[in-house]
Amino acid sequence: MEGTHLPHKLQLSERKTLSMTGVTEVVSFDETCVVLQTSLGLLIVQGQQLQLKNLSLDGGQVAVEGSISALSYEEPRQGGGWRRLFR
Repeated sequence: MEGTHLPHKLQLSERKTLSMTGVTEVVSFDETCVVLQTSLGLLIVQGQQLQLKNLSLDGGQVAVEGSISALSYEEPRQGGGWRRLFR
């Protein structure tokens, strides 16, 4: 969705449910890691027993449920590739 900026919001409830807007792509997911491309960069959600819920990429809405232990963003480096912004 190049050129389109969806509003990006996160809402974490009890470290068990993470609701998001502004998601443009689900890059990968398994029980311990969900990688999402958002309008503000790559978002990595880490935890245990993670599941994707309420997936609506048309509206950019995604929910992740499970035991969430970490959220981190990566931003593109100049010249391509990715670097860790927060950890």
